[in-house]
Amino acid sequence: MNANKSLLEANTITKRFDGVVALEDVSIWVKSGHVTCLLGDNGAGKSTLIKILSGVFAPDAGSIKVDGAEVRFRTPTDALNRGIATVFQDLAVVPIMPIYRNFFLGREPTRGWGPFRMLDVGFAQRIALEQLRRIGINVSDAKRTMATLSGGERQSVAIAIAVYFGAKVLILDEPTAALGVKEAALVLRYVRDARKRGLGVIFISHNVHHAYAVGDTFTILERGHLVGTFTKAELQVGGLTTLMAGGEELQRLEDELSEGGETDLLQEADVVAEGNAST
Repeated sequence: MNANKSLLEANTITKRFDGVVALEDVSIWVKSGHVTCLLGDNGAGKSTLIKILSGVFAPDAGSIKVDGAEVRFRTPTDALNRGIATVFQDLAVVPIMPIYRNFFLGREPTRGWGPFRMLDVGFAQRIALEQLRRIGINVSDAKRTMATLSGGERQSVAIAIAVYFGAKVLILDEPTAALGVKEAALVLRYVRDARKRGLGVIFISHNVHHAYAVGDTFTILERGHLVGTFTKAELQVGGLTTLMAGGEELQRLEDELSEGGETDLLQEADVVAEGNAST
């Protein structure tokens, strides 16, 4: 793939719900072999934007382009057919079903013909195991249930399924949320590998350190508005954290607390946050 090829662009997207503005003039893009991190606090508009990019919602204004051509997604299937695959935080897998059945859920391979057509179990199991091994998950039996995999492995499997079925752009909704350090590292490693294979990735996260580890550019939203898009050369982790958290509001709070001699509260909170991040 051409590393400079724009795979997905959303330009000046606006979305309202019952008169309430969820997004206003927000733009984001991702290229081949590129990870764009979408960051922002709760209520920033991240979920609304990715649902527009994945065909769940239609924008009230703005345009979406895939491979340079303007498109209009009416359903999530429209987005999938154009190579835009979204892995939501609440994974669309069935924990009690075998791994291979989850891998081909809704797209089951068959053999035979007419009334004698049946699921090609051998093919499904072989492909599932091959794809799992490609992402570093070594299981001996594809008949194991998804519930036997760890959280990080289930996230990686969901990503592998999207890639196997032809995704050119992966939209990952908080893939490392609620995962431990080793589990998060597994997911981040696969994001890095997807970038090396020429896919475009939009990585949504509250964790600045996870985003900074894999991201090329960082698009930051605040209350439905675009703060800006930045490269690693333009912002360090501390700058991203400040923009995500609303630097001006934090500064006002610190000024108010300092007047009452309570700045130690903020310092203690920072220490606790750093301790939690390291464990």
